[in-house]
Amino acid sequence: MCRLAPPTAEELRAYIDEHAVPEPMSGCVLWIGYRNRKGYGLIQSWWGGRVHSLIAHRVAYSLGRGSIPDGRQLDHLCRVRSCVNPHHLEAVTCRVNVLRGVGVTAQLARTTHCIRGHEFTPENTYVRQGMRACRVCKYSRSRRSRLRLKLAGRSLAP
Repeated sequence: MCRLAPPTAEELRAYIDEHAVPEPMSGCVLWIGYRNRKGYGLIQSWWGGRVHSLIAHRVAYSLGRGSIPDGRQLDHLCRVRSCVNPHHLEAVTCRVNVLRGVGVTAQLARTTHCIRGHEFTPENTYVRQGMRACRVCKYSRSRRSRLRLKLAGRSLAP
């Protein structure tokens, strides 16, 4: 017989308790059930004639702390994707979640100086193609370029 309605909160809570184990050193509750390619736990449930996949940490947060606000994502404060401890999760904007991470975007956002050591200050910084750039370095490149053109022009003159 086919189940018609999604699982109840009690059923989901029991499923999470059955498929997660506490890790005493960090306080994480690690998902030992099925995980997707990115390492997040999945709860697969059959209702309404098809299989539905629920993301385990989102279910745990909803059960333990309430619904996730619109426009928010859950950030694992412990940085462990398989953790389903609702107290290790915080609802944040996409921007905050990305900047707290370890990806290229987050690394570049944390940069305080250009590759030549000039500080990124409002006076010394401009945005070019969505990236911060250093005005001092731009000025130096322009000067070198003008000098190269000037020297090339002299050497070509009769």
